Amino acid sequence: MFIMAIYRLGTYMPAPFVSYANVKQCLDEQGSADLLTMLNMFSGGGFLQLSIFALGIMPYITASIIVQLMRVVIPRFEELHKEGQTGQAKLTEYTRYLTIFLAVLQASVIVSVANSSIFQLCTVDPIPNANPGKYLLTILAVTAGTGLIMWLGELITERGVGNGMSLLIFTGIAASFPTMLTNVYRSDGGVSRLLIVLAMFLAITLVVVFVEQSQRRIPVQYAKRVVGRRTYGGTSTYIPLKINMANVIPVIFASSILGLPQMIAQFGDQNSGWTRWVAENFSHGSGWYLVMYALLIIFFAFFYTSITFNPEEIADNMKRYGGFVPGIRAGQPTADYLRYVINRINWVGAMYLAIIALIPQIVFNSMGINSLSFGGTSIIILVGVGLQTVKDIDAQLQQRHYEGFLR
Repeated sequence: MFIMAIYRLGTYMPAPFVSYANVKQCLDEQGSADLLTMLNMFSGGGFLQLSIFALGIMPYITASIIVQLMRVVIPRFEELHKEGQTGQAKLTEYTRYLTIFLAVLQASVIVSVANSSIFQLCTVDPIPNANPGKYLLTILAVTAGTGLIMWLGELITERGVGNGMSLLIFTGIAASFPTMLTNVYRSDGGVSRLLIVLAMFLAITLVVVFVEQSQRRIPVQYAKRVVGRRTYGGTSTYIPLKINMANVIPVIFASSILGLPQMIAQFGDQNSGWTRWVAENFSHGSGWYLVMYALLIIFFAFFYTSITFNPEEIADNMKRYGGFVPGIRAGQPTADYLRYVINRINWVGAMYLAIIALIPQIVFNSMGINSLSFGGTSIIILVGVGLQTVKDIDAQLQQRHYEGFLR
């Protein structure tokens, strides 16, 4: 809890040479691009405030995804993944290095364009009297903030309850919830709109809890083996397959890709035809945007699951230890069966992600509410992390009382 408090404190501490009053005025004068809003959500609101935790946990998430994808491209990464704890430690080390590299890159971008592109319509500069020396120190401070967040998250994972990075993301998103509700209450409609939004969030939460807890259990039977006077195997178990195996990664990928055109358009002439076309077709209110958003979510759900879930590896491990799916031959037939089941499950999971991501946007657009920082993606993360944390706490309680129960 103390680490979470430190994380929230850092999101309000401006980076060196950044005028918090000027940044506040800029945010009040203009909105922000969709991609920036998503990055601001994962940083707990520190991104658009140019705080020392401006990048939040996003560089670590990106680095983790890249390392996972590299297992398909680089055989060495796949070998490390199969080596167990030693290989995982090496992959974690690579992830840390890549996180710092991405933090330097992203910090350089946001600091260099802070006085131009992101806040180009402002009447004041977020970094007054900027020069290369000030830019360099600000970049170093923001990068150091990312390294500190990564260390704090690993401390929670090692000595706390649950995954530290997930809990920090949970903290950042949950902190924006009261502000979002306040903005809805102050808009036209007041209490009635607030009740509609709360009812929508409650319904989405119930659906998310139901789907995230759902499993497709594939039965597995292990043959009996007699070694000396002992008998091994002969037990029955199952392979639990989640309905939503890709989690929120497809939504993040889709939002990032659809947010890039708006980001690029900010560097062009605002009166030209292509920038106006981007503004019209890549806004959240356009039907073309919603259709592309849903299609990209479905595509990345299948793409990411195909990379992270390897049916051949599971089938080989089952065959090595004498396991088989009843009615299915061991080896390649088992892998084909697992792939068939995963493809069917993926359709349900992909449609679930697309619907959950689109419903809040459609409702907010119909109400004329500009609240992009909190939607279906945020609810999936909050509910998923909350459920996993409760499971981890229950596991700790059972572990602590298990010995006393036996006695």
